[in-house]
Amino acid sequence: MKSLTQSVQRMLYIALRAGFRLVPLSDSARDRWRVRFLRRHADWAPPPPKGRRGAAAPRRPMIRSDLPAIGFRPHQAQPPLPPGSARLVAFYLPQFHPFEENDRWWGKGFTEWRNVTRALPQFEGHVQPRLPADLGFYDLRQIETMRAQATLAAENGIGAFCFYFYWFAGKTLMEQPLQQWLADEAIALPFCLCWANENWSRRWDGRDQDVLIAQQHSAEDDLAFIAHIAPYLRDRRYLRVEGRPMLVVYRPHLMPDAAATAARWRQWCREHDLGEIHLAYVQGFERPDPRDIGFDAAVEFPPNMASAPSISAKQRLINPDYAGAVLDWRVLANDMSQRPLPEYRLYPGVNPGWDNEARRSGKGQVLLHASPRGYGDWLRRTIHERLAQVDSEHRLVFINAWNEWAEGAVLEPDLRLGHAWLQQTRRAHAPAAPVGVSAAIVLHAWYLDALPEIAARLSNWEPTTRPRIVVTTTSELSERVRTVMQAHALDAEVRCYENHGRDVLPFLHEADRLCDEGVELVLKLHTKQSVHRDDGMHWARELLDSLLPQAPMQCIARFRDAPALGMLAPAGHLLSVEQYVGDNAESLDFLSARLGVETRGAHLHFASGTMFWARMAALRPALDAHLSPEDFEREQGQIDGTLAHGLERAFGAAVAHAGYRIEEIGHAVREPGADYRYARPSQ
Repeated sequence: MKSLTQSVQRMLYIALRAGFRLVPLSDSARDRWRVRFLRRHADWAPPPPKGRRGAAAPRRPMIRSDLPAIGFRPHQAQPPLPPGSARLVAFYLPQFHPFEENDRWWGKGFTEWRNVTRALPQFEGHVQPRLPADLGFYDLRQIETMRAQATLAAENGIGAFCFYFYWFAGKTLMEQPLQQWLADEAIALPFCLCWANENWSRRWDGRDQDVLIAQQHSAEDDLAFIAHIAPYLRDRRYLRVEGRPMLVVYRPHLMPDAAATAARWRQWCREHDLGEIHLAYVQGFERPDPRDIGFDAAVEFPPNMASAPSISAKQRLINPDYAGAVLDWRVLANDMSQRPLPEYRLYPGVNPGWDNEARRSGKGQVLLHASPRGYGDWLRRTIHERLAQVDSEHRLVFINAWNEWAEGAVLEPDLRLGHAWLQQTRRAHAPAAPVGVSAAIVLHAWYLDALPEIAARLSNWEPTTRPRIVVTTTSELSERVRTVMQAHALDAEVRCYENHGRDVLPFLHEADRLCDEGVELVLKLHTKQSVHRDDGMHWARELLDSLLPQAPMQCIARFRDAPALGMLAPAGHLLSVEQYVGDNAESLDFLSARLGVETRGAHLHFASGTMFWARMAALRPALDAHLSPEDFEREQGQIDGTLAHGLERAFGAAVAHAGYRIEEIGHAVREPGADYRYARPSQ
């Protein structure tokens, strides 16, 4: 009977949602009705689609969260950026220290770190737990931690922290870190306050079930609140807009009369020598015109008030009972970065990811495929495009968040990607560089007998046009590699990796680094011998003959003249993925979920032999997946079926997903069914 009732409720929910979307309502009215309905009937919503049970059986890498992934960036000390393009304001959670109420509600010594460390991966590629790096499991009662946070923020272009402030009818929670900041003149970073004016419940999601401490909004409480925070508003470091201290309210619609509250605050500030204040609210649940509630501005708060498509059904489950929702962060970022600003004052928001599994075990919401570079693109477009016509005083961007570790919205360095998020924050202040033709060669040297021939071919390249050369090899072979390159008068960067992941894993490491350095084209080579074949050397020479002709600048020119060209495969070596899947069906399925791209289909092709020219932007889906080295099998002389072989095919899928096309240097795409000397078609 209960299941029947739930089925009816879910059918009714779907019908009501469809009808609701057709009703002509303002955004504000639509949001208000949605919040009211969900407050009473959230359980009517159908559960998210289930992921794939059993699909993970052949490959269930339990990757450690404390190991660096592809794309890890160490700390680089930088001078603070001068005032310029925009002021970036990061939301800051002061939850990371024990206090009396948390001891009572959650157990002695509880801090948010307890939630963070209990999280477990629910599906392949689900990065949990997410663990802190440089700052460690800090205690915000230690002022040295807050000083270090302020330094990191300033180095990387963050202009202010927006501290959540917890006030409940005269009682404050978690105020000690803020009081320390206020008292410490050594901290120069500006700050402002956001009153988190909702009830505090066990749900962690803003709904009111099982309330721990409730709000009691009233006129008297309004005045008590503004009087209490006045010392913060008066501080010389407090964030100001038009010279007015900025106060943010998280959910003004929970107030009995937000406009009346705003009027009381403004009058109190005038009467107590604070002057005018700048009031803003967070668009987390509703989007009224701020002027209609007596406020000056609104603040975007992604991922709230935005939608992204569900990709839950594509995930390969580790926990067969996982009941959470998995959405595509990339769609959210692309949508919000292009939204026009409304007529009222709106400060755009940017989000580096979201995953609240730590707070809702097995039932969290995950925005998958977030990446530092994707976040940097979103932030850069927001600064230089969405705010292009906004005056300098109001060029504020809010970032959600600095340290929401239990919600997966974090800029602070973590053990998996290090300082990558912070470094992208700093880079976003500069406009996107114009597209050019800078190139690099990434050559993997393992079979050193083949290296002199490749070096000789590279040395024939006109030195004035020859790209930079990066050679990857093992530490044991590095000196021999340097000797060969020097013998051919080639200035090469030699980078050492263990013999793991064939030529593909070192290439991903280096391509990721070069992409961040602004390189636009890459020529991928390796000392291919295919020792399991009698014609392995002939195969390698065919590839090199096509990729390194006497006039390699012709290849670069093709990319320059064709902006939609993403990859050039050696002539005669562009194969259909479907025709030459080989033993790689499982790894392609794994990569489809991990990269968020379709890796199978009649329209997909790949460069056989894993040597090609490519545009870095076309490889982004593969680079931005930040695969872990532990995803790659240990070397056992495998001739097919490894993740490296899967990626050989998936590079073409990445190019197609990024919106680029693949061509052969010889122009002709191999016809289906045509013979290929070096591989047999799949049965």
